[in-house]
Amino acid sequence: MEGPARPQTGLQQRQARGGTLILGGGFAGGYVGRLLGKRGSTIVSRENFMLYTPILPEAASGTLEPRHVVVPLRMMCRHSQLVLGRAVSLDTAARAVRVETEVGPAELHYERLVIALGAVARTLPIPGLAEHGLGFKSLADAIYLRNHVLRQLELAEAALTAGDAKRHLSFVFVGAGYAGVEALAELSDLLRDTSRFYPGLKDIRQRWVLVDAAPKILSEIPARLGDYAARELWKRGVDIRVSTTLESVEAHAVTLSDGSRLDTETLVWTAGVKANPIQGRLGLPLDDRGRVVVDSMLQVEGLEDVWALGDGARVPNEATPGHFDPPTCQHALRQARRLAKNLSGRPRPYRYRMLGQVATLGRHKGIADVLGVRLRGFPGWFVTRTYHLYQLPLLTRKLRVVTDWTVSLFFRRDIAELGMLGHPTSLHDDD
Repeated sequence: MEGPARPQTGLQQRQARGGTLILGGGFAGGYVGRLLGKRGSTIVSRENFMLYTPILPEAASGTLEPRHVVVPLRMMCRHSQLVLGRAVSLDTAARAVRVETEVGPAELHYERLVIALGAVARTLPIPGLAEHGLGFKSLADAIYLRNHVLRQLELAEAALTAGDAKRHLSFVFVGAGYAGVEALAELSDLLRDTSRFYPGLKDIRQRWVLVDAAPKILSEIPARLGDYAARELWKRGVDIRVSTTLESVEAHAVTLSDGSRLDTETLVWTAGVKANPIQGRLGLPLDDRGRVVVDSMLQVEGLEDVWALGDGARVPNEATPGHFDPPTCQHALRQARRLAKNLSGRPRPYRYRMLGQVATLGRHKGIADVLGVRLRGFPGWFVTRTYHLYQLPLLTRKLRVVTDWTVSLFFRRDIAELGMLGHPTSLHDDD
């Protein structure tokens, strides 16, 4: 009779499928694997899905089912091999990458290497930020933030004093880019929908504060649309603090550079991203911001048969000489399309002129600048959703998202708190 299987301890040797090894299964890496098609590739990723980040705020607010904002890599990249793990070292001479997986280390050999490790949240050495701040970069962050916000309603309802209730209903977002503005707008809509179930809070005013060091919110888009977004948020009672920074965070309060001290239980940090620090440990050529330096063909400077793209790369764009691509999904997708063609045929320089910029401002409100046509309100919201639906891979995911959006037109958001999602109770717990 055979005993239980013993864990593997030796160093596995593998050859990348089709000769192409992709480090990173995010927007850039996932799309390169998908566009290579039957040529095949091996993708190294810590998760078995690609997160479609533009609609992450809607997952946080309950407009979308969280599973519908992710795309399984095995479905998206049917001809790719997936290795769940993370790269720890790179040997360009041997054309091999050492990877740590749950079943032991592996060494993956390649003919062509694609670096698409993306970016992580950028934080600053602000007292108390690491201990008390909440991020908004991953699906886990979005679910946790949703649960946290709904829990604040419960705590406010149970509070013994009006001051305690006001503190629980005060929410501070630092960073007024796309992520911060859209997350605040969606979550404020969530609480507006749910507050009717808390009659004890009808006289307690919710407080939403948006803080940014720039002189205007959404500084990436045309000023007229940014001003419209600011007016819409102001009409909802959002306190916008521009040219202001976060000075410190405590367990129950935050202090801003304008000298104000705000009592709150919720500080959400959405103030930008930085290149994945793993890239430095791989010995890649980096710029002063930690991004991989590539040429117009997306090839890594000084390395043969190594390419990089996405948020973690400094990508020159021939359509915008002297400027490098910003870390957006729109640019990562276009880079992936160019790189997949370069790997499959005659290489050509990367050139892409941005079609426009879009953002949602909660229920039926949005802004869009598409091919010079600027839309706001319901038309901007509709164009934004249409664009995201077009970019989302897999027909099954598109249909699921459309179904969620259609249901949300007729029904209010679900207010169930799923605080134990992914954290089952131990069998030894008696309480």
